[in-house]
Amino acid sequence: MKLGVLYICPTPIGNLEDITIRTLRILEEVDLIAAEDTRHTIKLLNHYEIKKPLISYHEHNKKAKGHILIEKLKLGTNIGLVTDAGMPGISDPGEDIIHLAIENGIKVICLPGPTASITGLVISGLPTDKFVFEGFLPSKKKDRIEELKRLKDEYRTIILYESPHRLINLLKDLNQVLGNRKVSISRELTKLHEETFRGTIEEALNKFHNEVPRGEFVLILDGAESVKIDLYKNITLEEHIKLYIDDGLTRKDAVKKVAEIRNIPRNLVYKASINKNSK
Repeated sequence: MKLGVLYICPTPIGNLEDITIRTLRILEEVDLIAAEDTRHTIKLLNHYEIKKPLISYHEHNKKAKGHILIEKLKLGTNIGLVTDAGMPGISDPGEDIIHLAIENGIKVICLPGPTASITGLVISGLPTDKFVFEGFLPSKKKDRIEELKRLKDEYRTIILYESPHRLINLLKDLNQVLGNRKVSISRELTKLHEETFRGTIEEALNKFHNEVPRGEFVLILDGAESVKIDLYKNITLEEHIKLYIDDGLTRKDAVKKVAEIRNIPRNLVYKASINKNSK
């Protein structure tokens, strides 16, 4: 018997128009739709007049339902996997069923579509050439602080998710561990009241102390390298080289890195290195 296919179907993160024609076609063609919250998904399906059987698949039943879905796929059932909003598998249990399907030799096809992390990154105004997605940090303060210490020297732009009731505590911990760096905070993305705050962490704290946070948030944090580059504008070449040597680089590598960051000839940096070393 031919195995079924597991289709990963992104759904709108706010605006119902943000769904592809292909996704709508697949949702109409599959035999079954596995949804994080069937009550939420039925509204989307009704809007597009799609009538398909639904089965719940979420964080609290993923072990039991995961095996049921795999058995159905083995029997030739084609299944569309959806989350409440965005790309299944990103900060939701879709990751588990995808892993199970691959383990069992079942074909997985991921359709392109919206995701809050990339949408928030693109409109942040912060560097987008290199970034790291961390999703939701631990809810316990001690564990969250440990994760942030790990991220302190992360040079890439950092993407985080956070719920409204934990936002202020997260911002306080970010300021404590990472320092007052640049941040972009987006909520209600693609919806009528979409809002993005851009500023420093301390400015964000001031804003949300005076306004009650509402909605799910996407935080985009400036990477450590960008913070250092801003600092370097106010220090000498010699001091800049020493910072990298103190971080464990050889003098040669420190010279190379300073030249790249400051976009100046390496021989000028090398001369500064010699002058400093000879004093």
